[in-house]
Amino acid sequence: MRSKNPEEVLQTYWGYPSFREPQKQIIDHVLGGDDAMVLLPTGGGKSLCYQVPAMCKEGICVVISPLVALINDQVNQLKEKGIKALAITGGISPIELSDRLDNAIFGNYKFLYLSPERLQQELVLERLRQMPVNLIAVDEAHCISQWGNDFRPAYRECGILREILPEAPLIALTATATSRVTEDIKKNLDIEHSKTFSTDFRRPNLRYWIRECEDKYHECAKIFSKLKGSGIVYIRSRRKSVEFARELNARGIDATFFHGGLTAAEKKDKLAAWMQGEVRVMVATNAFGMGIDKADVQCVLHADLPDSIENYFQEAGRAGRDNSEAWAIMLYNKGDLETLENQFVRTIPDTAFITLLYKKLCNYLQIAYGGGSGEQFELNFNEFCNTYKLNHMLTYNGLQLLDRNSVLRLSEQFHKTKRVQFTVSNHKLFSYMDRNPSSEALIQLILRTYGGIFDIMTPVNTDLLAKRTGMEEKRISHWLEKFKADGIIELEVYNSDTSITFLCPREDQHTINSIARDIEVQRKNKIDRVQKIKELLVTDTCLTSFISDYFGQGKTEPCGKCSVCHPGKGQSKRPTFAMLRNAILNCLQQGPRSSRDITTVTEFEEVAILDALELLLKEEVIKLNQRNEYYRS
Repeated sequence: MRSKNPEEVLQTYWGYPSFREPQKQIIDHVLGGDDAMVLLPTGGGKSLCYQVPAMCKEGICVVISPLVALINDQVNQLKEKGIKALAITGGISPIELSDRLDNAIFGNYKFLYLSPERLQQELVLERLRQMPVNLIAVDEAHCISQWGNDFRPAYRECGILREILPEAPLIALTATATSRVTEDIKKNLDIEHSKTFSTDFRRPNLRYWIRECEDKYHECAKIFSKLKGSGIVYIRSRRKSVEFARELNARGIDATFFHGGLTAAEKKDKLAAWMQGEVRVMVATNAFGMGIDKADVQCVLHADLPDSIENYFQEAGRAGRDNSEAWAIMLYNKGDLETLENQFVRTIPDTAFITLLYKKLCNYLQIAYGGGSGEQFELNFNEFCNTYKLNHMLTYNGLQLLDRNSVLRLSEQFHKTKRVQFTVSNHKLFSYMDRNPSSEALIQLILRTYGGIFDIMTPVNTDLLAKRTGMEEKRISHWLEKFKADGIIELEVYNSDTSITFLCPREDQHTINSIARDIEVQRKNKIDRVQKIKELLVTDTCLTSFISDYFGQGKTEPCGKCSVCHPGKGQSKRPTFAMLRNAILNCLQQGPRSSRDITTVTEFEEVAILDALELLLKEEVIKLNQRNEYYRS
């Protein structure tokens, strides 16, 4: 079979007539058999840089990626294009693991996606040696570096791929990496002499805007009433995402919400409504966005402060992917600075807390010492925290840290877990199946899948049972209800919002001691990143230049259109009191006005107007009437 032309592959499978810069240079470089380090911002088309060359050659591309949701999204997208791809993540049996690896060897697949933890399994490494691998792709490569955002120690195992697959070129890809992180990635992957491809971190069509304000609902509604395209509003909590969407709708802005606690069906419906333009604005936690590609987003607005420049840049970069003018807006007030400290500095777990959390979690889930490895458990997060009187934010950050350090895998998604125990003897159960022959296949499958189900209440995965029987999941649930009504099982339905898979046996102190150094390094890095966000809020440097310099590309010429250097804004960060005084008094010549009316008319920032109004009241230049409106004395 001849090697395919990259443009031909691009047109056939992705429908694009040509590549963006520097995609073609990267693809040609990799097709020439050379390693590559690729830094492309969000929306820059990183995945095509390994998917296209892999499709041009015989063999299979091995892709390492840290996020199960992102892996599943990419595999589904490839399958929709008629490209054979499979994933090996967590939650599968040893038999299923072996079957999938055999499929990768003999099934003419083009892509095999692996979580980094899988590289610690000898079975996986043994089968990889047998595969006709044409390319190794390490996605989200910043996770390799302890200096990177979202460091995951398991990513250090990626270097072993060079040893077992020495003939395959390796491409490392990331959207955000400082120069220090880039060097660390290349060293860990043994590609120190490889070429680095990157684009200018400036987005000429994207206007960065930071505004201090008190009433974010009003300000956000005002922004989206002026802009006509779709948008994303990032918020920090699930509860606030619901409230913010409700407030926008009340102000005439069509909005919905998205967070990790929604069911899979709810997420799918909300995403589809937003993608198809049925809803303009998606108010979301950072559970939203990874793998989402909507070209016409005109505004990404952060109503809560992000915890790092990396996350801010990546989330803001989801605006303007069609190269039309777009906005990346951040709203904050003095209270947000305190919240930033409370949420991201005071709730960064240290080793002592992680040790406590791990022990409490194992006790809560009744995991015996030496047990738990490979087992999946459902958890109601709030109930767990309340049981042990644990700080919710500190606990959540602790679970994420245990996830990043490969102690467990954390998945946030609301669903109803069913626990089942058979309460009749084998003889009575066989008699029941004789009387109800249509139930036999399901009962036998449950008995084969779940050992000990006669002895204890056992969590049952209805989705897995549905796949193996070919029934719809609601049909499985209906049968379980019938079995309960007929008196052959006990059935409990348990609401959970967190799924936890333990990746190693319970060893308490030893487990945490092995990652203690990494915990402290990550803690320091997190604090440093929060400090950089604070600097961004008050900088007098062009925001585009500030971000470019942060990622090691040096300070650039002022962009001329961000909130720092926008023409007409003046030299200072805020207008002088004299300017505000004149503007307010001129506005009040027309009659009494509220502070919001004055802000709208004068177009100065709300915080500046409120401070000036307070001073003018003290000087008795203006007064307040009973309708809380200001008027001239």
